[in-house]
Amino acid sequence: MPSWYELTNADEIPSPTLLIYPDRVRANLERMVAWGGADRLRPHVKTHKLPQIIEMKLQAGIDKFKTSTIAESEMTAAAGGRDVLLAYQPVGPNIRRLMELIRAFPETTFSTIVDDIEVARMLAAEAEACGVTVDVLVDLNVGMNRTGILPGEGAAELYRFIAAAQGLRAAGLHAYDGHIHDTDETLVRRQIAEAFQPVWDLRRSLRAEGLTVPKVVGCGTVSSRILVAEQGLEGGEAIEVSAGTSVLWDAGQPTFTPPMQIDHAAVLLARVISRPAPGRLCIDLGHKAVASEMQPPRVTFFGLEDATAVGHSEEHLVLQTDRAEAFPVGTVLYGAPTHICPTVALHSEVWCVRQGRAVQRWPVVARTRRITI
Repeated sequence: MPSWYELTNADEIPSPTLLIYPDRVRANLERMVAWGGADRLRPHVKTHKLPQIIEMKLQAGIDKFKTSTIAESEMTAAAGGRDVLLAYQPVGPNIRRLMELIRAFPETTFSTIVDDIEVARMLAAEAEACGVTVDVLVDLNVGMNRTGILPGEGAAELYRFIAAAQGLRAAGLHAYDGHIHDTDETLVRRQIAEAFQPVWDLRRSLRAEGLTVPKVVGCGTVSSRILVAEQGLEGGEAIEVSAGTSVLWDAGQPTFTPPMQIDHAAVLLARVISRPAPGRLCIDLGHKAVASEMQPPRVTFFGLEDATAVGHSEEHLVLQTDRAEAFPVGTVLYGAPTHICPTVALHSEVWCVRQGRAVQRWPVVARTRRITI
């Protein structure tokens, strides 16, 4: 009997390509909702960049979304999303583009994040000039040291400015904890508590001043299940979590996440194109088809887990395996990428798989930097 990922019409599908299994996507979304309710989920769109999956999320009761680009935001709104957080501080022309986005989709509430008061000033001026009001969250650095302002008086001052500015509405706090990753749940819980205590303290102090802090948005996939189930690990503190990888899953996530009952819903299809030497297989899965920002292995092939990557270039992946003779040239291989999010971005289209057949090509609409806006 074929494995769940195998296609009965693989001979019709060019390689390399990415396969999406909608039934598995829906099952993963159901598991995410079971963590603590759909109203606490704001899954990150960057993982999939597909309007079809936005529609699946809406069907699952998920109506809030997180994005990284104007294009992802536009795609989400066009697919029916009515609450979209652009979790990437807009600078330069993107400030104007955000205003255009707001005017183009009046039925969608857009929000964004800032960690710099000068950006907040420019946002306010542009919003006022365009006659719109922008919901803005203060982006907090809770340990990842990538973006955000440290929780404290500087963050409070920025929040006060947003609350008072014409054209802006203070919408809450954003705290991404991407530095937290471990398979030990006890350790992860301790790291979460340490990272988010300053967030709760800041929210409490802002509220004591009479300011409204409607929401806290945060969390990567590692901490989302824990935080949404236990309301921020501080009694009654609600948080919207932005797990994205759990929608499609990949081979890397289980190596730094406490156990999660999530299934692979995206699989790479590739082929053996050469056997250049004893024990060597060359696969048509180069840098241009699988995310390559981390050290190998960048993909784990089902049934060939023991193979070692010994070479990787634009169009070629060379594997070393004692079982090379069992995989003649033309053999179809299926594998899970180590990092699904940037892997999706490498494909202009993916194949939708239903009942073991690849039946429809889905353009990866939001992989581009610009759709219309």
